[in-house]
Amino acid sequence: MKKLTLILFLSFLVFSCKTKEEKQTEDSSPETATEIAEETPAPPLEIGCYAYDANGHKISFEITDVSEMVLGNLDYALKEKDANTGTFAGKLQDSVLIGSYTFASEGMESTREVAFLVKDGQLIEGYGELDETGTAFKNKNDLSFSSSMPLSKTDCDSEM
Repeated sequence: MKKLTLILFLSFLVFSCKTKEEKQTEDSSPETATEIAEETPAPPLEIGCYAYDANGHKISFEITDVSEMVLGNLDYALKEKDANTGTFAGKLQDSVLIGSYTFASEGMESTREVAFLVKDGQLIEGYGELDETGTAFKNKNDLSFSSSMPLSKTDCDSEM
């Protein structure tokens, strides 16, 4: 009985050592450039045009530069509201684009903070409580990205 137990123990020990060596050999193989490229996610935001056009609401956002700063032209034409045409300058952090929207409406120039969540090739506008001036978010961590008007990537030739 002791011999049988000893033989089983030694068999188990030898088998487990071989499995461990095989795993180390497989894990230590160098990654190829193709494997690294496949693991690297594509940039979440691309230069180009994003738009929403339904139910009398039109929003167009042409992103002209995606580097340290994200720059573009942003236009709103919401049903039963005055149209706003302006420029955007902001930063992208963790798939959230936050920046200043400087626009002209009713002959006046104004600036307000806007935010978009970049998700699945769309820009979803974020909303949150504004500060005393009504032009900036009180707490950027409490934004809600539940807009029913997502901007989808579109051809820039199809102007709104």
